[in-house]
Amino acid sequence: MVVRQHRCGGGALAVCALAVAGVMTTGSGCSAPGGDAGDGAGGHAVTRADTAGSPVAVVRRAAEALAGAGSAGTRTSMETAAGGTRVTIRGEGAYDFRRQLGRIKVVLPKDAAGTDGHRPITELLAPGALYMKNRGAGVPDDKWVRIDTTTLEDGNLVTGGVTDPMAAAELLRGADEVSYVGTTALAGVTVRHYRGVADIGRAARAASPSSRGALGAAAKGFSTRSVPFDAYLDDKGLLRKVRHRFSFATEGPAVAVVSTMLLFGFGVPVPVELPTGTDLYTGQVEQGRSGPEAP
Repeated sequence: MVVRQHRCGGGALAVCALAVAGVMTTGSGCSAPGGDAGDGAGGHAVTRADTAGSPVAVVRRAAEALAGAGSAGTRTSMETAAGGTRVTIRGEGAYDFRRQLGRIKVVLPKDAAGTDGHRPITELLAPGALYMKNRGAGVPDDKWVRIDTTTLEDGNLVTGGVTDPMAAAELLRGADEVSYVGTTALAGVTVRHYRGVADIGRAARAASPSSRGALGAAAKGFSTRSVPFDAYLDDKGLLRKVRHRFSFATEGPAVAVVSTMLLFGFGVPVPVELPTGTDLYTGQVEQGRSGPEAP
């Protein structure tokens, strides 16, 4: 098998990192991880007006600004909780926002992976596709798994254990009800903190052609299109950090997944060669449910 996607209590859920590595099955009694406390500043006036300098406009321009910058290094984390156990999967790599190509090494929690020796998963991100190596679950070590992200219920916002950096920025095109919280320091850089809610459907309609398919799939697959976020931009309008809170409605309590992306080192080279032909594993994709595995 190649990819194991889980549904939580029968609800529409392709849970991230949990699905990526098959590291754990999220049950219908999942509890949501704690929220971001921010920098402690109070929010300023909420606005819907898309005027040039408004919080809404500033946040919605994030993807365009990143494409102008070219590329950046990135660190990611994806956190969820199940049965009182919090699991965080981390990644590190680089992404080219102009070509929309990236390479990220994903590190699984030792306890969730089931073995202390589980190797990191290498992921290649491309428009409409996710490639994974060292996937495990019977996939040969020298083979890549390719997933069409336009067919995923979440559009690869959470399935890979890493929110595609361009998708994370494009999602902000659907921002609304944005408030300016204040300034804070992030890795020695002064950034402006914005808080709001993004609508996945609106983001998909406004996204670049390369991102539209995956975000469109997410707009159809998520039971709730509203995604709360905290975004941190520098004085050039470059996104330095963004945290999204994805919520999945299930037959039981809602399941929350918190995805955080940090960007730094703008302009770094991002060599990515996508695998083809015999480098790809062509085995059957399996899907499962929390509890007994589906046949």
